[in-house]
Amino acid sequence: MYFDKPGKDNTDQTLQQAAARADELGLDEVVVATTTGRTAYRAMEVFEGKRVTAVTYHCGFKEPFQNRMADDVRRDIESKGVRVIQCSHALSGLERSVAKKHAGVYPVLLIADTLRLLGQGTKVAVEVAVMAADAGALTGNDIISIGGSGGGADAALVLKPAHQNNFFDLRIREIICKPRSF
Repeated sequence: MYFDKPGKDNTDQTLQQAAARADELGLDEVVVATTTGRTAYRAMEVFEGKRVTAVTYHCGFKEPFQNRMADDVRRDIESKGVRVIQCSHALSGLERSVAKKHAGVYPVLLIADTLRLLGQGTKVAVEVAVMAADAGALTGNDIISIGGSGGGADAALVLKPAHQNNFFDLRIREIICKPRSF
């Protein structure tokens, strides 16, 4: 499925399309990007009975020593059985800091920009899968991974996850949905 434009207005359709495909394929692991927890709450409803992992920004992403997801929201989501992962972005992290200070070509940022050729949400879906794998939240089986373009969800993938140290073993099996224009 292709959306006319990116953004949070596609969240419900993205989650519903992804849940339907997960059922068809017998997949029970779902990774979803979330900033405030809104997308994670909706994913809990749509993916009831599946293992949902929510991945959020690392502390200090916008403001030093500040979390984007409120602590009480995180605790509530976790109390409902969803694992919340908060860590540095797999496709930028320390390399973005170096790029800000020094000119040059940076391989990880090139990978991120290459994935953005398919849209920001697609890049995010790959990235959060790697972050969840590195945090020990996944089994290594194929998963549904969901990302977005600045709020909400607008891209869903079926993929075989991998850790950062084996990134090129990751396989995007299917694109369930994404924005056509971005």
